[in-house]
Amino acid sequence: MKRVPSLTIPLATAALVAGGLLAVPATAASSGPASSGPTIAKEPFGALPDGTKIDRYTLGSGRGMKVRILTYGGIVQSLDVPDRHGRSGNVALGFGTLDGYLSDTYKDENPYFGALIGRYGNRIGGARFTLDGKTSKVPANDGNNSLHGGTTGFDKRVWTAQPLKDADGASLRLSYVSPDGEEGYPGTLRTTVTYTVTRKNDLRIRYQATTDKPTVVNLTNHTYFNLAGEGSGEVYDHKVQINASRYTPVDSTLIPTGQLATVHGTPLDFTRPHTIGERVRDGHQQMVYGRGYDHNFVLDGTGMKLAARVAEPTTGRVMEIRTDQPGLQFYSGNFLDGRLVGTGGKMYRQGDGFAMETQHFPDSPNKPQFPSTTLRPGQTYDSTSVYSFSTS
Repeated sequence: MKRVPSLTIPLATAALVAGGLLAVPATAASSGPASSGPTIAKEPFGALPDGTKIDRYTLGSGRGMKVRILTYGGIVQSLDVPDRHGRSGNVALGFGTLDGYLSDTYKDENPYFGALIGRYGNRIGGARFTLDGKTSKVPANDGNNSLHGGTTGFDKRVWTAQPLKDADGASLRLSYVSPDGEEGYPGTLRTTVTYTVTRKNDLRIRYQATTDKPTVVNLTNHTYFNLAGEGSGEVYDHKVQINASRYTPVDSTLIPTGQLATVHGTPLDFTRPHTIGERVRDGHQQMVYGRGYDHNFVLDGTGMKLAARVAEPTTGRVMEIRTDQPGLQFYSGNFLDGRLVGTGGKMYRQGDGFAMETQHFPDSPNKPQFPSTTLRPGQTYDSTSVYSFSTS
């Protein structure tokens, strides 16, 4: 089988270099416990209504970083990383019990906290696409559009887990077989997602998939971050830099128009650092459509590249994202409204977390000018994204 290349549109990276994004090294936390080596542990985390047992795995770096992952939805339930004083704290939004992820409280606007997203991350316009002359209808769960794989996407499936550990880190390999026709998608899709926590306090996510029929695939993770700490309030003081000189404008239903527009002169220009809150209420039409940031950025460069850097001033925590994907969806938590209570016992309100989903572009199956998301028999979907944590 051959690897499907992560197709990108070559772009100049001068703005990235001039903005200093490439010049900032990923350094270790300034202090903290001595390394004890990578660790992995398993514990029960409740059961589904049908009795299926769910487990939680904790991957540790040995240097203050711990990631807790559920076999339900492949969910990153919490993510502990050190601050500039070496104190570890959870920076991922989520729920303290399985019931939180199963609740109907937010079924009209699923937050997808920490979940694996598939078969198709982001939106498909009109909830249908045509491939090789055959039209597939997928669930319309976001108005007339399909969002994040449909009504019962990968975020609601139970994954088979295999823990792994070596000298470099602790890993959890999750597997799921999506049968032909599930949620309307053609082909039996065999998917493996491997989470790895390294000694360097990196969270590496590798996505792999094969199919027995032509289909479309766009896999990602939907963790919401707050580098000041889960439940600590708004993320509007976080300083963001994104290596993207263009983005994909959307219509009022958040479906891309097909255009690749410059970020220059818009509130979506993060080629130099800006805080999230600085322009989140700007009256630009794109910001009105998204109720803030909810846009796909066209990443500059090809191959594995630095996509974004986020810094939080109070704790000194810094997150850098590297990916081989062509796009990054930046979402500023616009639809959180206080109905949900997180792991720390605090309600989540608008702007209390942000997501940065590495991905192919939304609605690519209906936009032939976008990088292709088609996967054919004999090919392997193979993509990696790395979230690196340090302090300043």
